[in-house]
Amino acid sequence: MKQYIVDAFAEKLFEGNPAAVCILEEWLSEELMLKITQENNLSETAFTVKEGNHYHLRWFTPGGEIDLCGHATLATAFVLMNYIDKNLKTVIFDTLSGELIVRREQLLYQMQFPSYALTPVEITQEMEEVIGFKPLEAYVGRDLVCVLTDEKTVRMVQPDLEKAKELPGLLLHVTAAGQEFDCVSRSFAPKLGVSEDPVCGSGHCHISPLWAQKLNKKTLVARQASARGGTLQCTVTKDKVELAGQAILYAISELTIDQI
Repeated sequence: MKQYIVDAFAEKLFEGNPAAVCILEEWLSEELMLKITQENNLSETAFTVKEGNHYHLRWFTPGGEIDLCGHATLATAFVLMNYIDKNLKTVIFDTLSGELIVRREQLLYQMQFPSYALTPVEITQEMEEVIGFKPLEAYVGRDLVCVLTDEKTVRMVQPDLEKAKELPGLLLHVTAAGQEFDCVSRSFAPKLGVSEDPVCGSGHCHISPLWAQKLNKKTLVARQASARGGTLQCTVTKDKVELAGQAILYAISELTIDQI
């Protein structure tokens, strides 16, 4: 079975967020997919099977299956369009989050995702202890989003990942208004066995609607301020977020799972 590793939301190698992509003829067991994911030790491994004109897509973190992953969706579409069927310009995925469509526009891969409704929550001492800085605001959707004072503070955060497991939400995102970009953010997922997600697409289904409202803009350029870094073009509508970015292939490998 071939596996591809792709740097998503990246304009060059070794930036953006690496994801592994496995193209399957039929589904493996959940146990085996999780073992492959843990062996890869990346934030996400995507598994896809063609079903009619669509592809069924599932995402696994080292901690288990997840309901939405932007960068691994981009990586999967990139593989399908460049290595499986070069005539493809649009891919429709059936996922736990419903039908997701990815369109290719020259170097950009445009993906439309559902946005998460955010509920303001009280800032707690536990949040400050985890982040190391007191948030200005905090919101919960699927994930916890904490707004910090400025970009420099976001870049300085060194969270207590063990204590972060006790906070509400699946992931923890810290964000602020940007200097060069509309907003900057970082994403942490210790509950899923991922310390820091280099570029989090599903996180921007929380972050970009928040900043679109704050800045009164429908289109944003967002920067994930991780060590690798990555840029996302975000377009926000009433209940959807369109994310666009580039991708580049790092590796193609052959998995010898027939030996088990």
